[in-house]
Amino acid sequence: MIVVVVATGIGAAWWLADAARHATYQIDTHDSVSGLIADAPVEFHGVEVGKVTRVELIDPHSVSILLSLRKEAPVTMATVATITARGLATRGFTGYVVVSLEDVGTDPRPMATPAGEPFPVIPTAPSRSVNLDTAISQVNENVQAMTELLQSVLDQKTIASLKDSVDSLQQVTRTLAANNRQLDSIIVNTDRASRQLKPLLASSNDTVKALQTQVLPEAYKTLANMERLSNSLNAAATKISRDPAILVRGSTAPPGPGESK
Repeated sequence: MIVVVVATGIGAAWWLADAARHATYQIDTHDSVSGLIADAPVEFHGVEVGKVTRVELIDPHSVSILLSLRKEAPVTMATVATITARGLATRGFTGYVVVSLEDVGTDPRPMATPAGEPFPVIPTAPSRSVNLDTAISQVNENVQAMTELLQSVLDQKTIASLKDSVDSLQQVTRTLAANNRQLDSIIVNTDRASRQLKPLLASSNDTVKALQTQVLPEAYKTLANMERLSNSLNAAATKISRDPAILVRGSTAPPGPGESK
């Protein structure tokens, strides 16, 4: 009996000491609190400041939650509670639910107890689930926001300049394509001309051979005959200059032996 009394006294003393260090707050929400249980952590800006002591269904659409928070937790009239389900926890298991507290205003007054309520009531924000799907959705929202920001930064003048640059690049491409066609035409014409030049070169070679084998020898013979004729004429002219009478009497044969001139 004495042991029971002592244990009861120790428990009461511990409870009184704990009550002196903690304050009780209430949350009323219409959102689903699936997964939220007693002893679930309560965090203020990510730092654990207490725990959930009771989760109670008030009516088909309302749930009342009691929180035990350390008295030094900076709960003010600007504090809002959010029930957050986390898909991946650092505590060694997945899918636990916490109550997150944040200041969303600038009212520094302590949280007051409304009339007819046993504890101060912290207003709630819509529940949220932090998991991989939420993270991906957040990334998509960030990308969309960045796209909209870029569109707002790129004014119509900048967009028009970019369009002009693209048009100029396309024009350069078309010009290069046209020059390529012209170059192909030049190559084709050059090949055609080279094919026509081959017979001409062959004919020229035949002509050179004919000159070397036929025309030039005949020309050499004609020049030799002309040279002999020129020598004969020179000899006749010499005789006539020595004896002009030859032109009257003609040329006579020289006298034989024993004949007088």
